[in-house]
Amino acid sequence: MGKAVFVARTGDASVLEVRDHDPGPPGPGQVRIAVEAAGVNFIDVYFRTGAYPAKLPMVLGLEGAGRVEAVGGGVQGFAPGDHVAWSSAPGSYATHVVAPASVLVHVPDGVDGDTAAAAMLQGMTAHYLVWGCRETRPGDTALVHAAAGGVGLLLIQMLVRAGARVIGTCSTEDKAKLVREAGAEEVVLYSKTDFTPVVRQWSGGAGVDVVYDSVGKTTFDGSLACLRPRGLLAIYGQSSGAVPPFDLQRLNQGGSLFVTRPSLAHYTATREELEMRAGAVLGAIARGELRMRIGARFPLAETAAAHRALEGRGTTGKVLIDP
Repeated sequence: MGKAVFVARTGDASVLEVRDHDPGPPGPGQVRIAVEAAGVNFIDVYFRTGAYPAKLPMVLGLEGAGRVEAVGGGVQGFAPGDHVAWSSAPGSYATHVVAPASVLVHVPDGVDGDTAAAAMLQGMTAHYLVWGCRETRPGDTALVHAAAGGVGLLLIQMLVRAGARVIGTCSTEDKAKLVREAGAEEVVLYSKTDFTPVVRQWSGGAGVDVVYDSVGKTTFDGSLACLRPRGLLAIYGQSSGAVPPFDLQRLNQGGSLFVTRPSLAHYTATREELEMRAGAVLGAIARGELRMRIGARFPLAETAAAHRALEGRGTTGKVLIDP
């Protein structure tokens, strides 16, 4: 009998329970996979707390990598033994998962299971932010919040490769070192310094072209104030809480600003787009062009500790569950 991490009621990390679990054989269009590693993401926290409603009880987790054990009827392109990865298969905090074949991608040679699991959701998120929400151009300026996190470090690398200049925010000197190593020109320790005047000075008073913000409530006002006229604020997370309602006239007053709240699902809505983004990320890793940082690994039985570490901002890079 396999194991999985269940949420039977919403709450803090203590509500997570490891139970016996077998997802059964794959049905039509499905694939059964032995999970090598599962990725931990803030969306999992949102489901656990009830910020994102879901039918309970549920097996937590959406992202991972593993080996195909069996395929259901009508499945083409996958066979037992194939190395696969995914970013949107519910129930991934488990030893085994049954997933729709439509959400799986093949892992290229030279990319191990941990790296593949770490790269999918955060890597494709960084990719659509850099080349989906807007087309990054050489000479662009960008502010990246939570820059030492999994998405942040990948965002910086992709932005720099696209020719942008980057300033990042993080909480400690150790994290700042990682942010600079990823390619940021400047780092602001938000725990000590108000980032807005620093960003304004760094940009020569003009403001930045784009702000990438996964923090939400506590950074929203400052992020708007950092933008140049017609700049874009992309809010792709809310680790500090949801942004409260605001007067749209502020966007006019700030210089015809744009704000978007994108989702990976909408930027991988077709099979073609999923394969394009996953292929770009995993291919860059295989070629040594994109560096993944796995900051922490936890066994399945310690998933609650993994969530506490993520929520407490005590991690850098990617957090993984080892089933």
